[in-house]
Amino acid sequence: MDSLLISAAGGMKTRMDSLDMLANNIANAGTAGFKSDQEFYNLYNEQLPVIETQWTDFSQGSLVQTGNPLNLALSGKGMFALNSPNGTVYTRDGEFRISKNSQLETADGYTLRNTLDNGNPINVDPTQAIDIAKDGTVQQGGQTVGQIEIAQSAPMTLSKLGNSYFISSTATTPAQATDVLQGQLEQSNVPTSESAVKLVGIMRQFEMLQKAISVDTDMNKRALEEVAKVA
Repeated sequence: MDSLLISAAGGMKTRMDSLDMLANNIANAGTAGFKSDQEFYNLYNEQLPVIETQWTDFSQGSLVQTGNPLNLALSGKGMFALNSPNGTVYTRDGEFRISKNSQLETADGYTLRNTLDNGNPINVDPTQAIDIAKDGTVQQGGQTVGQIEIAQSAPMTLSKLGNSYFISSTATTPAQATDVLQGQLEQSNVPTSESAVKLVGIMRQFEMLQKAISVDTDMNKRALEEVAKVA
């Protein structure tokens, strides 16, 4: 296989990886608390540019008022700690609800951890109003019923579990300088317009590489035909 074909094929593989990543980002542009994925290219140790790894942009998305007392946003670098079948997981998606067991949970049934009860779920009375303070304290009727666990971990220790959750490879610590804001939601941090422009550019590059492969294949075919004629 000649060098042009190898380079074009490698370029197409890289472009496909980029397309998959961008498509997932754009698909989750409306997902509360979603953190976009970016790509890091290795241009130094390989003959071809490849995506050596992908990384997650943990910058905060914009906050919007919803008026729903079970919608919570975080201002700061912390994350909501949740009990899940996979152990403790973390999220910035603050769309919560009251479960059939009268516990605060996500749409997937993951319960918010209560720092006042060793991480067990927070039990509430569905018939009473819920007030949540900036430190995560949950009150009903003037009585404290729990405190939401807000954790923090170095970005490089977090890996995605689906689109809304993260798991940490190391122990987390209580989040510093992070406020819980009731009645608000954090939006996705996907730069939609920029992502759409990049998507179009990558598709054009992919088409150019396809054309290069077609031209190279045609040149090789003609070369073989000329050799056959001489023979």
